[in-house]
Parts: sequence; structure tokens; C-alpha cells
Amino acid sequence: AEGAPGSLLATAGAMWAVGLLLAWTLLHPAASQQCQPSSPGGVLRFTDRHAEIRVPALHRVPSSLDPLYGLVRRCLDFIQQNPLPTELLRTALNDPSSVRTSQVVQYELGYVVCAAVALLFTVSVPVAGMCFCYCRSRRRCGGRLRAHRRSLGCRRRCLLACLSFNSLVILISVTCAFVTSQRVKGQMEPGLGAVPSTLRMLRQHLAYVPQGVQMVVDKFEVPRKQIISDLGGLSWSVGLSIHGQLKAMTYAALADLQDRARGTAGARLSPGPGPGLQPRWGGRAEQRELALGFLFKTYRPRTHRQLQLSCSAPPLSLQGNGTFNSIPELAVERMAQVIQDLRDDLAHTAEKVQSIADSFPVPDYTRPVSEALVKAEERSQPYLKEVERFERYRWIAGTVLCSIILLILACNVTGMALGAYGLSKREDPSDYECRGEAGAKFLLIGVGLAFLFSWLLILLVFSTFLVGGNIQTLVCRNWVNQEIYKFIDTPGNLPPSMNVTHQLNLRRGSNLSSAYRECKSGAGLWEVLQLDKSYDLDEHLKTPKYAADFQKRLGDFTANLGDVRLLRSEGRQDLETFARSGVDEVDYGRFQEEMKSPVVQTSLPGLARNLEGLQKMQRNSTVAERLATEARALWHMQNSTVQSQEALVAKLGESVQFLSRLAPHLKERVKRTLATTASVEARLPVQAQQILRQELGCFTRKELRYFAQYFNWVGQTLREDVASCQPLATALDNGRVILCDRIADPWNAFWFSLGCCTFFLIPNIIFAVRLTKHFRPIRNRLM
Repeated sequence: AEGAPGSLLATAGAMWAVGLLLAWTLLHPAASQQCQPSSPGGVLRFTDRHAEIRVPALHRVPSSLDPLYGLVRRCLDFIQQNPLPTELLRTALNDPSSVRTSQVVQYELGYVVCAAVALLFTVSVPVAGMCFCYCRSRRRCGGRLRAHRRSLGCRRRCLLACLSFNSLVILISVTCAFVTSQRVKGQMEPGLGAVPSTLRMLRQHLAYVPQGVQMVVDKFEVPRKQIISDLGGLSWSVGLSIHGQLKAMTYAALADLQDRARGTAGARLSPGPGPGLQPRWGGRAEQRELALGFLFKTYRPRTHRQLQLSCSAPPLSLQGNGTFNSIPELAVERMAQVIQDLRDDLAHTAEKVQSIADSFPVPDYTRPVSEALVKAEERSQPYLKEVERFERYRWIAGTVLCSIILLILACNVTGMALGAYGLSKREDPSDYECRGEAGAKFLLIGVGLAFLFSWLLILLVFSTFLVGGNIQTLVCRNWVNQEIYKFIDTPGNLPPSMNVTHQLNLRRGSNLSSAYRECKSGAGLWEVLQLDKSYDLDEHLKTPKYAADFQKRLGDFTANLGDVRLLRSEGRQDLETFARSGVDEVDYGRFQEEMKSPVVQTSLPGLARNLEGLQKMQRNSTVAERLATEARALWHMQNSTVQSQEALVAKLGESVQFLSRLAPHLKERVKRTLATTASVEARLPVQAQQILRQELGCFTRKELRYFAQYFNWVGQTLREDVASCQPLATALDNGRVILCDRIADPWNAFWFSLGCCTFFLIPNIIFAVRLTKHFRPIRNRLM
């Protein structure tokens, strides 16, 4: 016999384990795999190539002169408290000849009062100067003191302090006038140049829209390449996922069936003596007794055949590893065609995306805007040149007059210094002292310059004040609170030739104020222009419109990945043969009783020793040699064959004992194992299809995210950059910043500072004239 009860025990345990495992598998299919969350690699990166034509936003730059600008604006608000003259402007724009002077005076009342003050100053100061010259020629003004008093020193110091303070105020004012005049000059040229450049940039922005839209559409290449890259590894990834999720269950079943295969390779029974048991017959009785000892005890032939079938079944023929491990390669083969179809669908999707650029109608609707911008640029050129020429004259006049004021201040400082020095060196108030006399003359020169140029100063102040003040109160103030937009939007305020809604081709029901707010918030041109009914951008950028074919092809795909067989047909037949062997019908009790008989009836070692004893007593050498040969053969038989047969018989006894316990339930267990194995083999393709659907679903959602990222980026780029209306609002804001913050503010600060210098010349004249008497010798001296 060959085999062991341990092997048969393993066989039974394996069948039980396989049955339980496969039953659990049928009740608990493979757990569904969750889609992995998107990693940083799942975010598309688009090149930051936005519209090349931009209108950069300008902002008010904080300045140390901001307190001065604020003071001037408050003064202008006090001077001009009237709101925007809607009626007056409507009349002036539609019928200029019907404008009445009283309307203008009523609105410009504050400026009229200032004009009266300026006129009074312009007339009175030169007249006062001529009177002073006449008096001076008569030696009645700016002469000498008639008598010396103790209070003269206090009065002289007071006049010195007042003239010094007045000169300091004039110095600060003229410095501000110089700075603001230079700032106006520095801002005027780029500000005027920004008008046509901004209009050109707006036209270029509108003209760039088709090119920008095409650039955005071409960026579909980014998600397309990413999806194609993902498709390249899809089939192998799906195969690996199916293999990985079913691996534990399948390998466990295969391992248990492998144990069953090893267990069924049980014991084998030999009906006759083993090899080498070929006795050589002698003439003695011991040799005849030995012949019967080499044979087993006889038993029924049917019982022998049943045990031979049950204990000598060949190993099971397994094939699960081969078919199961080939799933990834099979997935690559079966999915090759659908992947190629998906690539073709992407090419077709690229053609659909191109339709966004082909159907984008913005250029047709922006043509009126472009034409209006061209007209505005052409009409603005003459006015801009006139403004530039006027500004050049203003800067020259302002520089000259500010220099004259500085010269007056220089005369004041020199006169006060020489006069004070002369007084300190004079021992007698009535004595003549040249330095004091020179100081008085310098003061009178300053007084003469003040009388001579004050009327020019006040004319420059008033002209710049009238222009800058009206720009601030009429334009800038109403531009900030958007009253100008409301005036433009009101029907009838503008003549038909200046209909902004029509010229800009705004959509029906819209106006400049609403268009400005929408553009300011980042709306697209199609939302502001008359495109809302002819082109719906959101509708054109819906992901399902472009990814439907791609998604449907993945959703409809099914693939037969082959049948996984855990047992070959030969192995299945072996199990069935083993179950039908009749091992449960054997009389194991009688068989075990028969196996208790010894393998041989005679002790081979004793017989060998007897032969060796006979060999020693034998004198015939030939007989002695035969006896020695037979003794050696017996020892060899004992050591090689008999002992191994005895061991096999002992193992066979243990196997028979195990079979006696296994036999009653053998058929049922084998039948159950075969049934559950067949069920698992049937379920594996179903679960593989489920995993395939899950993997393709995850892949579809991942690729649809790429589509969604692209179309979201397209919408954002078109709205905020390529076809954005925001540059129009930016241009309007830039115009206000340039005109009001960068030109009007320093312009108004210039005339305000120059006006301060002009008005402080009056006390300067008074203090200087009165101080000259103290620098000259006193006529009479009181003792």
C-alpha cells in the first residue's frame, strides 16, 4: 500500500473549506470599488494666454498734495452748489441758439461773483498802484517818519513780523503753484495722449475677439491629449482592477482545490510481492515454509478493487491560474476597438468645439461700436491739440508770473534784511544810513512789481479757475455720482446724432448706466449688446452637448473576458470517479482483521542465521557457498523489501481506518464541492462584468471632469478677457481718473495757490510801504 491518513484528512478538510468559501462567495459578490478622488494630476493647466489687447486700469495715486486737493474741491463745492443743469444742457445740445444768458448766469452765479471780485481786483490794484506812484512822486507815500517816539520800535518789529509771515505764506503758495503747475504739465501730455490710445485699444480689443475666441477653442487640445493619454492605459488598468478584486477569492478557491488534488493522490495497493522477492528453492522444509509467507492473506476481489479505486486516484487537473491571470491581456485585446472608437469620437468632438468660434457673432454686433470709437477718435484730435496748445501757454504764463512773485519775495527778504541791519548800525535815528535806505528801496521795488503784475496774476487765476472749476463741478462731480450717465440715458437730452444706445448697439431696454454696471461687473459683450436672443453662451458651453457620444460609447460597452475554469474536465471526472468508486461499501472491519496478519510467516533473520550456521558446518564448499548466498539474499530481502512492506501495510491500515470514517459522507461532500465550484465558475464572469462597469463609470466621470474644466475655463476666459465688456467700463473709469484726478485736481490746486499769492500781495504792499518809513532817517528828533 502507498499513501497516508494525513493526506486523506487533508482531502476532507479541503473539500469542507472549499464548500464554505464558495458558498460565501455566492452570497457576497465582490465589493464595488469606489472611484478614487481626483488627484492634483487630474486638474488641467491651461496656458495663461489671455487677450493680448488690454486696457490697463488707472487709479488715483496717493499724493502729499491730497489735503490741498480736498480743500480746493470743498471751496468749489461751496462756490457752485447747483446740481447738474439738466434743462440747460438739453437746450444747449439740441438748440444752442435758444440758450438764454439768464439761465447760464443763474447756474454760474458763484463763478459770476468770483468774476466780479476778480474784475474789481484787476481794476483797483493797478489804480491803487498809479495813485501810489503819484503820491510817491510828491514824496507823500513811502517817505520818512516825521518824529521819533518810543512806540516806533514796537511798531517796527510788528511790521517786520507781519511782512515776514505774509512773505512766508506767499512763498508756500508759490511753491505749491510751481509744483502743481509742473504736475499739470507732466500729466497733461500723457493724459491727452491716453484719449486716442484708449479709443484705439478699445477698437483693437473688439477686433481681437475672433482671434481670441479661436485661441480659446484651440485649447481643447489640452483635455483631448489628457483623455487620449488616459485611454492608452484604460484597458490594462481595467484588467488589473478586475484581476485584483477577484484575486483573493479565486486564489483561495484554487489553493483549496490544489490541496484536494494532493489529498486524492491517496494510497495504492499491490496484489503480489514486491520486487526482488524471488525465492530460490532448496531442498529443506524451511524453504517451503517461506513460500507462503511472501503472499498477503486473501480477501474478496471486489473489496480489493474498491480500495484500489479510492486510494489510487490520480492528481486533479487544475487550470484556474492560467485563465484567471490572463484577464489583463484579454481586456487589452477586447477593448482595443472601443478605445479606437473613443479616439475617433474625440476628433469629432474637436470639430464640434470649433463651432463655438465659427458661430460666435460678436464681430457683427461690435461693428457699430468700432465705428463710434473711430468717429470719437477723429473728432477728439482737434480739441486735444487746442487743449495742448492752451496748456503750453498756461504753463509759460504761470512759470513767468510765479517767477515774478519769487522776485517780489526776494525784494522783501533783501529789503527787510538790509533795513534791519541798517537800523542796528544807526546811532542817531535822524542820521542817514545807506543800508537802511537800500532796504527801503528794495521793499518799494517789490511793491512796484506787485502793482505792475497783479492784474496779470488775477487774470491767469480767473481763467484757470473758470475752466478747472467748471470741469470739477460740472463734469467730475457728476461723473463720480453717475449723474452724467443718467443725463445721457434720459430720452430727449441728447440729439439723435448722439444717441449712445444706438451708436454702441446696446440691447433693447438697456442704457449707458446699466451697460456700465454690467461691464464693470465683468459681463460679456454678448450680454451688453443685442446678442441675448441670437447667442446663448451658456447653452453653447454645456458639457453634455460635446461629451454625449463619448459617454454613451463607454456606457454601452460590454466585453466577454472569457470563462475562468477552476478544474479541467479530467479533474472533474477524477472527483466523480472517486465518488463512485464504492469506497463506502467496503467491509473495513474484516479488511482490518485480515491486515493484522504478518507480512511473512517465517522470520527471515532467523532463517538467515540458520543458513549461516549450516554453511559453517558444511564441508562441501559448493554447498557452503550456496548457503552463504541464500543467507545474504534473505538478509537483503529483510532489510529492503520486507521492512518497507511492513511500513506500507501499517500506513495502509491507518488509511483504511480514515476511509472507514470518511466513506459514509464522501459522495455528498464531493457532489457539494463540484456544485459550488461550478457556481463560482459561473459567477466569476458576472462579477467581472460588474467590476468592468464600475471601472468604466469611474473613468467616464473622470474624463467628463476634464470636459467640464475646459468649458468652465472657456466661459470664464471669454467673459472676463477675450470677449469681455469690462474694457469699456475700464476706459470710462480711466477717463475720469485722467481728467479729474490727474489733471483737474493739480490744475485747480495751481490756480488756488496762485490766487493765494495774488491776494496776499495786497497786505504785502501795505506792510512793505509802511515798513520803508522805519528804514529811513527820522526828520525831527524828540528830546
